[in-house]
Amino acid sequence: MDRIQASDFHDLAKPSDPRVAPDGDHVAFVRTVPDDDESYESTVYLAPTDASADARRLTVEEGADAEPRFSPSGDRLAFTSTRGKDDDTQQLWLLPLDGVGGEAERVTDVVGGVSGISWSPDGTRIAFLQSVAPEDREEGRDVEIPEEYEPEEPDPRVIDRTVYRSGTEYFDGKRPQVYVADVESGDLTRVTDGDHDHAEPTWADDGTLYFTAEKVGDDPDDNYQIDVVAYDTESGETEDVHRTTGWGASLAVTEDHRIAYTYTEEEQASIQPTELHVYDRAADETHDLTADLDRTLGYEAAPQWGPDEERVFFSTPDEGATSLWSAPGDASGEPEREYRGGAVNGAHVADGVTAITKSEWDHPGDLFVFAHGRTGGGGAAGADGSEERRLTRLNEEYLDSVEVREPEPLEFESDQGPVEGWVLTPPGFDGEARSASAERTESAEPESYPLAVEVHGGPHAMWTTSGTMWHEFQTLAARGYVVFWSNPRGSTGYGEEFMQAIERDWGDVTLTDVMAGVEAVASREYVDETNAFLTGGSFGGYMTSWTVGHTDYFRAAVSQRGVYDFSGFYGSTDGAYKLVEGDYDTTPWEEPEFLWEQSPVAHADGVETPTLVLHSDRDYRTPDNTAELFHRILRKHGVDTRLVRYPREGHELSRSGEPAHVVDRIERIVRWFDGYSEHHDAERALDRPEDDGLSAGEDDEDGGSDETSDEDVDGE
Repeated sequence: MDRIQASDFHDLAKPSDPRVAPDGDHVAFVRTVPDDDESYESTVYLAPTDASADARRLTVEEGADAEPRFSPSGDRLAFTSTRGKDDDTQQLWLLPLDGVGGEAERVTDVVGGVSGISWSPDGTRIAFLQSVAPEDREEGRDVEIPEEYEPEEPDPRVIDRTVYRSGTEYFDGKRPQVYVADVESGDLTRVTDGDHDHAEPTWADDGTLYFTAEKVGDDPDDNYQIDVVAYDTESGETEDVHRTTGWGASLAVTEDHRIAYTYTEEEQASIQPTELHVYDRAADETHDLTADLDRTLGYEAAPQWGPDEERVFFSTPDEGATSLWSAPGDASGEPEREYRGGAVNGAHVADGVTAITKSEWDHPGDLFVFAHGRTGGGGAAGADGSEERRLTRLNEEYLDSVEVREPEPLEFESDQGPVEGWVLTPPGFDGEARSASAERTESAEPESYPLAVEVHGGPHAMWTTSGTMWHEFQTLAARGYVVFWSNPRGSTGYGEEFMQAIERDWGDVTLTDVMAGVEAVASREYVDETNAFLTGGSFGGYMTSWTVGHTDYFRAAVSQRGVYDFSGFYGSTDGAYKLVEGDYDTTPWEEPEFLWEQSPVAHADGVETPTLVLHSDRDYRTPDNTAELFHRILRKHGVDTRLVRYPREGHELSRSGEPAHVVDRIERIVRWFDGYSEHHDAERALDRPEDDGLSAGEDDEDGGSDETSDEDVDGE
């Protein structure tokens, strides 16, 4: 069988956003696969829940489709798509599903794009969000774009907000506003018009639409308070009915106006668990549904009421897997686990059936369904013992042609307590055969492998055996590395105390756990502990740069999109500056020396480990200025280093960057490691031609790529 390569990313299809039809017979989902070096093809598919037929494509292969949503009667499917739009703004489309079929029709042509779509219960209207500037509303471009309209970039760009950019874009005065579209006429109603952000449009009944508004205080960007607002469609009046706090708020509302929403304590919110509350508007009562559940709510599936509107369903990270739970809306009983398994990235509950999209160790993503129960328990099926049914095998042909390795779970002891991790061995490795061989011939030394250590981002995230890292881990193993990853303290999924253990100390606390795992794996006879390598992104980039400043254990390292200087990060990031205020309970003007000592750049003058630095030009979560500082310090001290910058990319490079960049990033990690590995016959990346060993160079007749390049500042 073939070995997995970085370039195989172009062949991998992944599912997301499952939605069960009202009759429970079908599930709609989005299938995404790279289309070329720069873009993806995202189309809506439909699969029968009884697995009686293969999933079939519903939408044309043009543009990027998202958010498939069945009408309440199930005869139409609403979705958003960029088809026909040169500026890639998502517009609202409708596709008939009444058995006769037909072409999808576009409902909107608006300047700010469409997201967060929600059907009214009677199926006559769809609420949605659109990000627009005041001048867009004044000129009516938020209702229909004029034929000759050409947007202009601000010159100069004037900033009047604390948080003025995110993702890969500047806001430039735009705010998410709420709209309602009449599905028959296409007429749009502008629901909100304030100079603040709105989110989560959600219907209770035909006459009431709820949404959230961040409008509290003199600077809403600088606090966590969020209002829940009710909009009366007949009178056009709005009313603030409740308030929550958090990084954002998810809403789910019943017909009798019980509002399920997420809540995070405002004090040091970044290290607090996210809870699930229900506000009963009629009784004016609030219930905490997760008070006794030592887990934080996850982003994999937003809270949603079950079909009987008596229980709320939600997800959490849970000790290296994803769990789906349900709890009575009045908090009369404890949450019960409905499902546990894999890395779930989407879930939807309907009458008697739950659909999920997830990846597992042996595949990068597929669609599954199971009957949901209320008996507690866990495992890889419904909590009521129902069988999990797999509805797709999106990558079957590819997976049949390559060797996929199964990770070995590993629980190890750190000085701080137990930690969970995993070990992935290279293709062809047979632990039992190796042990038998070693026993037969005492003088024969078994073959050993170099070790690649990965550290996750967050810092309050959680890794599993799969998820978005499936391809990268398998690629490193296929290249001959034993791969080790773990969930050190600070990770979610192991309780509040475990998550908060890195308060005011990201570096040493995490390093203690990671190195305990490294020592446990490196002690194995088939691992060459003198050939260990390190990488990680975001918080993992912070930890990579922190680690090489405190130990020379690793032969080489690759630091990706990291935080290198807390003060620089605080002043240039988006809303993530709250991580400094929350996790460290301070600011740069209160404890400048302390934050400097907690920054990797403060220790960069002692780095000896060859370190590659990867960053994105439009990363507004961890802006490139601190990466440039770290790289320059390494160069000034003669460390083998290189800075690689990816144009057009943001913080999500490894997950949703341009396909060619995703591949290039993995190949550069492997090439950097190989150049310092005694187990690979490879020169240092600094000594090789620029594109040698990279896919970008294979298709370029000139031997170079204008898409991604190393800066001509390589250190020796």
